[in-house]
Amino acid sequence: MTYTRIGPLLHEIGMVSKEKMDSVLEAFADFAHHELDHYEAACALEHFGVAVSVHADDIDSIHDDYASLLAEAEEVAGGAVTLTNVRLVEGEGELEGGRFDRLEFERNGEPVSLSAEHFADDYYDHEAACEAIALTAHDDDPRSWHYVDFTRKPNAGYDSIMVLATPDQAAALHEQLGFTFPFGA
Repeated sequence: MTYTRIGPLLHEIGMVSKEKMDSVLEAFADFAHHELDHYEAACALEHFGVAVSVHADDIDSIHDDYASLLAEAEEVAGGAVTLTNVRLVEGEGELEGGRFDRLEFERNGEPVSLSAEHFADDYYDHEAACEAIALTAHDDDPRSWHYVDFTRKPNAGYDSIMVLATPDQAAALHEQLGFTFPFGA
């Protein structure tokens, strides 16, 4: 897989405009023809503006970074849904053994509260983050968020990649790029 294969496919199945495809291929021109492993190909979806990555490495703070992550997802989804007042409400106890917190926000003015387990102040709860990302898709949008799975190497850390696609687009990503979608979010 290469950027020069992924871009035209995304354009062909209606996920990106020709202009977006061309701009990404131009930005990555120095290595657009280099072979990507499955994880790198999943990450490329974010560069084309159709996916969001929940970082596996440390972040600045769980108190601040969920808001920026969800803002990215809103942008990919086209802004039809607005998540505001994103905040983390700490549960009881220390982070060391795992602490159950609440990720709270308003979705188009309606309160939402999700359970989030944290073991450190600088790592996302990927399940909670993916669940919150899923809420940025409008109820009338034929697209939904899908967790992208790919071939993994043992003992390697990977970001969680969420792609916004229709069922037909997800099927094409599976058939053409080999991605699997063990669950929609």
